[in-house]
Formats: sequence, structure tokens, C-alpha cells
Amino acid sequence: MTTALALLLGYAFFYPLFMAYLWMVGAVHYYFHYERKDPPLDQPPALDYPPISVVVPCYNEEDNVRETLHYALSLDYPDYEVIAVNDGSKDATAAILNELAAVQPRLRVLHQASNQGKAVGLNTALTMARHEYLLCIDGDALLDPYSAKWLMRHFQGSPRVGAVTGNPRIRNRTTLLGRLQVGEFTAIIGLIKRAQRTYGRLFTVSGVITAFRKTAVVQAGYWSDDMLTEDIDISWKIQLQHWDVRFEPRALVWILMPETLRGLWKQRLRWAKGGTQALMRNAWIVGHWKHRRMWPVYAEYFLSVVWSYVMAFIIGSWLLSLLLPGLLPAMESPFVPGWHGVVLGVTCMLQFATSKLMDSQYDVDLGKNYFWMIWYPLAYWLLNIGTTVVAFPQGVLRRKGKRARWVSPDRGVRA
Repeated sequence: MTTALALLLGYAFFYPLFMAYLWMVGAVHYYFHYERKDPPLDQPPALDYPPISVVVPCYNEEDNVRETLHYALSLDYPDYEVIAVNDGSKDATAAILNELAAVQPRLRVLHQASNQGKAVGLNTALTMARHEYLLCIDGDALLDPYSAKWLMRHFQGSPRVGAVTGNPRIRNRTTLLGRLQVGEFTAIIGLIKRAQRTYGRLFTVSGVITAFRKTAVVQAGYWSDDMLTEDIDISWKIQLQHWDVRFEPRALVWILMPETLRGLWKQRLRWAKGGTQALMRNAWIVGHWKHRRMWPVYAEYFLSVVWSYVMAFIIGSWLLSLLLPGLLPAMESPFVPGWHGVVLGVTCMLQFATSKLMDSQYDVDLGKNYFWMIWYPLAYWLLNIGTTVVAFPQGVLRRKGKRARWVSPDRGVRA
């Protein structure tokens, strides 16, 4: 085995292993330092909560928007309005919103004549909102009644907080892909956000539930209408203006996710393109000492892209060694769990067990999905490798200023 190949194989093995334990250590610290001390989920702190505007951008959400607005209009919160933005939907979304607005005094509806993209919808709602604080959710999101109070307590505690993101939970679990995503949102997304909060900065808020201080968004230059993942972009823009961005695990929202390979591929491809856009657009921070707290999250994403290409190279080399045995030396299959695979598999299960202990107070069905997670490294690593390798050049070459418009979302399979 050549030295170069040995280095690549070492990086492919040790990078995810190192990051998994780094995330677990950071998340455990977060849990004992912040989360464990909090009161029960249904007993948020009794504070003098300011009025808020709940913003719901919608595009072709006729199947979900009634339920979403029912939950949004049922918050346990003293003073709030709900603003639904219909972004040129082609289905019955507009008619449903008008019908609901006629009987719900808290609800205001804004109609855009054509599909302008989620960022434009959010910017429109911001300019029309009556209040300083915005709670932004997606058109399929079901808010927990106490979520707004849990988010808003951070703004009450510090004038430097610019945004607080919540804890999305998957509600459609009828397929293997759905069950894997339940584990993913716990063992990967929730764990990483806890760890990043411990270490300093968040790579991204969750577009499906985040509360914003209007002043911070305006100072950051609003949501960018040419970014495929407006949530990643606004997270960076706010933090680069030295606002604090936090994670609140008790602010729950129940969402739908794709449960077909095609739908999941399209979603993750968009996420990967948006991550690449953020990586390229914010490369200038490297070497700027005043933005040093963003260096770790930048390096983390950059190294994950490198890892995806390394894994793609290893898989491609293995296939070539099978097809052309005289051209390349024989290689072990990257899909057969040798001792490397066993170590990574055990680490994956330990990571999910750690996160399960933290999130089981919010999602009682996590234990049912525990043993499905043994498939996570194979299924999702392959998915992430594929989407990253495909998305990176597309994200790099995407023309700056090109409008990022909505496509009809895949909300999965529901009983």
C-alpha cells in the first residue's frame, strides 16, 4: 500500500471517529451545564414575555397549512400575531389561508403574485411584522404550545442574542428511511447543535423553527434571496455581526421529512449546495482574527467535504481494483465491516445512545428506533458522500444573485 493511500484511508477512518467523540463530549457538557438544570417541558420560566410575530412562509402547502396554523394559533403565549406568506402557490393554499384569516383575528395573510423564494417571503413578513421578535417556521411544522416561551427566554436573558433555534422532531415514521431520520435528528443534528453551542458558534439554525431579533436580521442585511439554504446563510450573517446564536432543545416542533430515496436525495442535494455556497461566500473570514470564533465551524464543514471526496475516491479505487486487478493493488471492500467498521459502528451506536438519553424526555419513541441506527453509517454516509460530491461543483459554479425559488416539498409518506 502506498503512503498516499494509507494517509487517505487513515483520514477516512479517523475523521468521523474524532468528530463523533468531539460532538459527544461537547453535547454532554451542554446537557449538564445548561439543559439538566431547566424545569420540565410544560413549565417554562415565568417571565415578562414580549409580543412576537409567528411567520409561516408557504408554497403549495394545501395538505398541511390548516394543521400548521392550528398549532401556531394555539401557542401558550401572552401576545402574538401569526403572519402566513403565500409565495405564489399553485394549489389551494391561498384559498385556505383566506378562509382561515376570515375567522382568526390573530392571523394575517400576505400574498405574493409569483414564486419568489422563501427568503423573499421572510423578508416581506419582517417588513410587515408588528413586533421586534419573529418566530419563523415551515408550512408543515406543528409547534409545541410552550416552544415560543422556551425560545424567547434567551432574548430576555441577554441583549446580544440575535437568534435561537429549536429542536425539530420527525413525525412521519412509516418507513425505514423515516426511522433512520428520527435517529439522525437526535444523534447527529441535535448532538451537533449542543456541541457547537458548547464550543462557541452554530453552523446553522434550523429553518423549520428559529426565533430572530428583527434588529439583528436587519443589521445582517436580511435573508439572501440567492442562497439555496437561507437558514445557513442568515446564521453566518448574524454571527459575523457578532450576535449570539443559541440552541434551545425544549423548543419542540414536529415536522415531516421525505421517506423516499428520490425525495431524500433532492433534499440533501439542496442542503449540500447551500452548504457549499456558505463555504465559498464566507471563505474570506479565514485569517480575520475578529471572526476567529467562526473558524471551527468553517473548518468542520470544509473537512467534511474533503472527507466525502476521500471516501468517494476510496470507493472508486476499490471498484477499479475489482475491474482492473492489474492496474491497482487489491483493496479491502469499504462496505465489509472489518475492525475499522466495527469501531465506527460501535461509536455510532454510542453516539445515538448518548443523544437518546438527552432527547428521550422530548420524544418518547426514540428507543423504538435505536437498533435501526446500525444501518445509519451505510445508508446516510453513502447519501452524504454522493450529494456532497455532486453538489460541491454545482454550488461553486452557481451564479451569485440567481434567485433561489421554491419547489414543491416532499413531505413523506403518512398513514
